[in-house]
Amino acid sequence: MGGGGASTETANPKPSPLNPNWAQLQQKLKSRRPPKPSHSADPGARTLAPSVLGKRKERAEPALEASPSAFLSPTSTDCSLTDALAMDCEMVGVSIEGSKSAVGRVTLVNSWGNVVYDEYVRPIERIVDFRTKISGIRPRNMRKAKEFWAVQKQVAELIKGRILVGHALHNDLKVLLLSHPKKDIRDTSEYEPLRRGGQKRALKHLASEILGAKIQENEHCPIEDARAAMFIYNKYKKAWEKSMKKNFKFKEKLNKQKKKQMEAKKS
Repeated sequence: MGGGGASTETANPKPSPLNPNWAQLQQKLKSRRPPKPSHSADPGARTLAPSVLGKRKERAEPALEASPSAFLSPTSTDCSLTDALAMDCEMVGVSIEGSKSAVGRVTLVNSWGNVVYDEYVRPIERIVDFRTKISGIRPRNMRKAKEFWAVQKQVAELIKGRILVGHALHNDLKVLLLSHPKKDIRDTSEYEPLRRGGQKRALKHLASEILGAKIQENEHCPIEDARAAMFIYNKYKKAWEKSMKKNFKFKEKLNKQKKKQMEAKKS
């Protein structure tokens, strides 16, 4: 029994922990192994790779231009008749082929964008084309529509002595068979600073650029269109009114000179 024990010890020798050579070998082996991640290490070091990736994912996209809002809202609850009113009309087609325009709806808003007048109109001639895709007017709207002459009279009374704002107002005034003093008209299609290369621009594009608002996406809304024209006018009001006064004085001066020349010729 004693001899077997001796041979086992010889086959499996156990180095003494006190042996300096063995301790030195262990130290070398440890130095060659890749270091294991330590849970006590700096959290920033442990999460370096994920945090960089996370920052790329979470990085804010470049700021885009504010997309136009869908609606234009009044800037006050005041629904009174102001010194300036904006008007817009929606047209329907009359005559044999429906190619002639007639007023089917007329809207007026005040300086705050609140509606002060909005009526469907029964034209003098029979409607052939409601032009619904643009006008938004349908046959059922004519059930409560007012007669043309009644609407014309009411609109004339409302705009009398007031600044009339709108876009391509000559079209609206034409279908209403009305006129308005040129000095009291503020047309966003005619005002020079609103043109591009001397060309008139659509109200839709002006509203998007100046007001950041989307209008006329599908059927036109005269309330929205009148409101857009008024808000554009309000933004340019100071400079616009100044230029109007300057032009009026210049024309007045020219008229006086012409009168003097006429009187001089007669004498």
